[in-house]
Formats: sequence, structure tokens, C-alpha cells
Amino acid sequence: MTENLANYKFKAPIPIRFSDIDAYGNVSNTIYLTFFEIARLSYWKEIAQWDFNSCGVILGRSEVNYLKPIKVDDQIACYLRTSRIGNSSFDVMYVLVKINADGEEEICTTGKSVCISYDYANLKSVPIPANERQRMIDYDEPGLITNTN
Repeated sequence: MTENLANYKFKAPIPIRFSDIDAYGNVSNTIYLTFFEIARLSYWKEIAQWDFNSCGVILGRSEVNYLKPIKVDDQIACYLRTSRIGNSSFDVMYVLVKINADGEEEICTTGKSVCISYDYANLKSVPIPANERQRMIDYDEPGLITNTN
């Protein structure tokens, strides 16, 4: 199933570092989760305005679907959206695209993470803070989010 980029408003440019490349000139499969992390942190800072001093976030699960290789000279970006919000967990969907010389975007990778709102002091999951929850819902259009709370 191909992702529809029209369902994604948030887009973060992703730099490719020399250390991301394997011996064949491709981005190593181990790096894709780092690319997702870069986009995710930008989204949390810019959109959710997550207050990490009050509440943390940990990953419960991540998955990556490798569709096309990414090379050292490619210009890439990551689209991201919140797709499900529960009580203490929420799902984040990703689409990595290669931006061709003509500006066309080619989907190279898709992924998903289950994120958990977490209290590091007490070492347990906690409800997603109300402000952060509402900002994610407002930004990613309520029709695109399954609210399981």
C-alpha cells in the first residue's frame, strides 16, 4: 500500500552524513530509525511543543519498510504524522522521500513507531499531557487520527 503524502503536513529535511553510508554507497539500514528520530524530535518541538522537563517519551516499537535505496548524494526529507492517540501511547507514521532534480518526490521508505508518554522519575508510563495531545490532534486533522482514548 502506497502512502498518500497529502495526508502528511509535517516535513523535515534529513541530512545524510558520511557515517550513514555503507560500503556500496547506500544509506545503511541501521540509520533509517535515526532519520525517523530526527523528524520525530522536530515534530515534537515544533508542533506538539512537548515539555520534556515535565514528561518524557520512550519508544515501545518501531518498524521500517525499505522500498528503494537511498544513496549518499540524495536529497531526502521525512514526512510524519500522528495516526493514533491512546491514553499513554500514540502512533507516529513516517514516509522518507528522495527529492529528485525536478522537485518530484519519490517514496523510498515508510515506517511506524509506537511512542509512550513516560515518567522517568517513577519509571512508568503516564497519560499523554493534555496540551501536547490536543496540539497533535489539531495539527494532524482529527479525521486522520484514531483516538482510542
